[in-house]
Amino acid sequence: MKLGTIIVLCCLLSSTHVFFCLLLCIPPVWTSCPQPCQCTDHSGARVVLCSSKHLDEIPKDIPQDAVFVKLDANKITQIPNNAFKHLNHLEELDLSRNAIEKIDMAAFRGVADGLRTLDLSNNLIQSIPKEALVKLNAKIRLSNNPWHCECALQEVLSEVNLDPESVNEITCQTSVREEYVGKPLIQVLDSGVNFCNIHQKTTDIAMFITMFGWFTMVITYVVYYVRHNQEDARKHLEYLKSLPSTQVPKETISTVL
Repeated sequence: MKLGTIIVLCCLLSSTHVFFCLLLCIPPVWTSCPQPCQCTDHSGARVVLCSSKHLDEIPKDIPQDAVFVKLDANKITQIPNNAFKHLNHLEELDLSRNAIEKIDMAAFRGVADGLRTLDLSNNLIQSIPKEALVKLNAKIRLSNNPWHCECALQEVLSEVNLDPESVNEITCQTSVREEYVGKPLIQVLDSGVNFCNIHQKTTDIAMFITMFGWFTMVITYVVYYVRHNQEDARKHLEYLKSLPSTQVPKETISTVL
């Protein structure tokens, strides 16, 4: 029914019914949809489709009743704190095939309990704060990112629920040890490697080298100081011997020595 027809019918009704009739002409707030996305209902669940829309940031006006949100194949570079905090019904979130490099610590605050699937695959993520993911119950995809394999990443993966179908695609593009570059991280960890131990050993070695360097400097200074004083004492003694007097007091010589 067209809007003009509805207005005419409202005019024919009593004043009691006019208010309720006009409410039908006003679209409810939950029907809003971020531009240029598409919002649909599927089996009673709100679906927000923002795939391949050239977005460079996460829309701030995603409907609060959204259950499925697809933001894949865009140009998003960062997930800021509280980006999805208002989406209390969110169950599936697709952020794959973007240019995400940074994920803030509270990026997924507010959706930890209900989120079931989180796709962060095919981005530019090298590292991710543990606090951003550890409280999520969702199955997480982290494949095909340029990961830097180190202790922090190992700690993240040990506490999150990884998608088993994509776990072999989490590869070390860089690493604290050159021999692990290009290898699947799960394969490296299964071989018994512990990046946290490597980090501790590296720290211990660096501390030992630093202490050895300071010790060497102190010893060198002491040796130089002693030799320099001996040379001054020798020159002073030779000077005393060169004096015209034929007698050099013994106590003077002993004092100099």
